[in-house]
This record gives sequence, C-alpha cells and structure tokens, in this order.
Amino acid sequence: MSGKFEVYKDSAGEFRFRLKASNGQNILASEGYSDKSGCKNGIESVKKNANDDDRYERKQASSGKYLFNLKAANHQVIGTSQLYETEQSRENGISSVKNHAPTAEIIDIT
Repeated sequence: MSGKFEVYKDSAGEFRFRLKASNGQNILASEGYSDKSGCKNGIESVKKNANDDDRYERKQASSGKYLFNLKAANHQVIGTSQLYETEQSRENGISSVKNHAPTAEIIDIT
C-alpha cells in the first residue's frame, strides 16, 4: 500500500489535506483553503516539491520537540509535520514525505 492524500473539510468549513504514509500515520498537514481547487493545487505543490531537500524548513518547537515545514518555491508553507521527539525521527518524517508524496493517490472524503 502506498501513501495517500486525504482531502477533507474542517469544522470551520475550510478544505484541508493530510498526507498519510502507507501505515496510515499522518506525516504532513495543510493549511485551510477556502475552496477545494486551492486545496488540490496545494497537493500538486507538495508532490512537486517533496523531493527537494532545500524546501524543508527544520524547526524546534518551544516545547523542545521537532517539526518541519515543506515550502514551495515562493517560500510559502504548503505543509507542516506533526511534532517529533527527536531530530532523527523528524528526519525520518521528511524521508517518508519524500517517499510517499510524489505518487500518493488523492482521496476526497468531503
């Protein structure tokens, strides 16, 4: 089983996507979009930028945990990871996005 993007509507009525690994774990989440077409454009941007290591912004939260943002060429954040306990687990998360995003199918659950 490969990864998949799920398109869904949040409680505020905005469209969002999440990238799930083949094991079902969420590995990347989007911002809210006012329309579904913007959300799907965000997915295409993730697919396009996923393999470019320079597009990953590695960060540490105030809690001491680690996360990353995936950015488009215009430096806009197109996806944010979950929080990780270690830098290595964050790197594993980035590898998972690189492995799953380019070929992930899109599932619309709106």
